[in-house]
Amino acid sequence: MPLMDALPMQSKGWIKGRPNWVMTLLSIVMLVALWGLDSVSVAANRIVAGSGYASWEAFGWVGGALASLLLLFVLLMAWQPTHSRLNLLSQLAAITLLLLLMPFGLMAASAALIDSQMPQARLSAGAAYWVVLFCAMLALVELRLRLALSRFWIALVMLGVGGLWWLCASLWLDRLALVQEFQAREEAFWLAFSEHLAMVSIAVGVSIVLGIILALLIRRYRAIQRGAFALLNFFQTIPSLALFGLLLAPLAWVSANVPFAATLGIQGIGWTPALLALVIYSLLPMVRNTYVALEAVSPDVLDAASGMGMYPSQRFWQVRVPLALPILLEGIRITAVQAIGLTAVAALIGAGGLGSFIFQGLGQAAMDMVLLGALPILLIALMVDAGLGALSEALRQGASDD
Repeated sequence: MPLMDALPMQSKGWIKGRPNWVMTLLSIVMLVALWGLDSVSVAANRIVAGSGYASWEAFGWVGGALASLLLLFVLLMAWQPTHSRLNLLSQLAAITLLLLLMPFGLMAASAALIDSQMPQARLSAGAAYWVVLFCAMLALVELRLRLALSRFWIALVMLGVGGLWWLCASLWLDRLALVQEFQAREEAFWLAFSEHLAMVSIAVGVSIVLGIILALLIRRYRAIQRGAFALLNFFQTIPSLALFGLLLAPLAWVSANVPFAATLGIQGIGWTPALLALVIYSLLPMVRNTYVALEAVSPDVLDAASGMGMYPSQRFWQVRVPLALPILLEGIRITAVQAIGLTAVAALIGAGGLGSFIFQGLGQAAMDMVLLGALPILLIALMVDAGLGALSEALRQGASDD
């Protein structure tokens, strides 16, 4: 459902003839940012502060005019009272083209602004660049909802855009500060990347198993339902840093007094408290969605299965679980996206992961190092969200077709 349609309803006639206010607003914000804020900054080296440059200085008048024309086209289309599929697809094409052209803008800025005699000079994306990128992503979400497209197609578009960005960064954007930070720490980056994925995978895997067991117990023993959900809700109210801190002392005591735990590598800092906290935070969405999914199966369908002579175990595994799978996958999607973000904080207690770059960058006031940790986390979360969301939609569609 389009975002504006979630607001209190007006008359049908007004809705039919209104402009798309979301796309209109996003286009205006992007145009104002493009011409009112610095698009890039150039610094002589990593230590000194950079100087900002406006769009026409960074990309040239041709580049600035091209970006403006694309945004004006989107604004004009969004202002039209008709929302035909062709209109929406043309806006989607313009936004996608804008995203594809953005790395070429950085290449043009690098060639125009950086002196070849200054090998340490570096280029950074400015405020306008990030505002346009953020608004363009929001525009993709709005257009996907308006077009009722599957997440799969938007994920495919983003994969193509990401691939082009990666190619440009690898081959032609060696003066970009983010690329320089990556090249200086490539080995550490891939190690942190693998640590991040491993922690998320283990935490989500354990929470799926525990969540399903808890949901089944809650369904079997109704008396514990209120207490179990109250406890899981209570865990969600504890700030992540506080929970990490609360786990340090008991785990350190266990490590010091239980030799077997010490041989397993259980310590007060590092992976152990990080994984425990991630599992605790992941349990509520997992248990709640599993419980709701299993309860949402129509009793008529179960009665029909009984009428066909199915045993209780057959009804559960062959009827209830397959029908509950789309909602169950939504729970896994929420759990995974939440764990991907929370794992960044685990770097504060020595668990590693991409969060280590974020906190090192904050300590050194190096925003490009912060982005080196933050951007992959954002991309992983978007890919997991799109992939599991598309799978859930496909299963839901398959169930409705049956």
